[in-house]
Amino acid sequence: MEISGIISALVIGIVIGALGRLVVPGRQHIGILWTILVGIVAALIGSVVAAGLGVADTKGVDWIEWLVQIALAAVGVAALSRVKALR
Repeated sequence: MEISGIISALVIGIVIGALGRLVVPGRQHIGILWTILVGIVAALIGSVVAAGLGVADTKGVDWIEWLVQIALAAVGVAALSRVKALR
């Protein structure tokens, strides 16, 4: 992965984290920095999963990859919020 790919993953991770947070209903007990971190991790893992499924490099917008990333971010935000709420 080149530096441009890493920078793209960071920017996409911020967007993915925000979208994942919007998907989770109710109030989340985590801050924006945790949301961004979860989004970055979800974007990276989602890219690997999409590549494994063979849908990472398609012509046009990679909708399936985006959906996988957003779903992972939503799960991550919900899980981290649950852990923070229990403390």
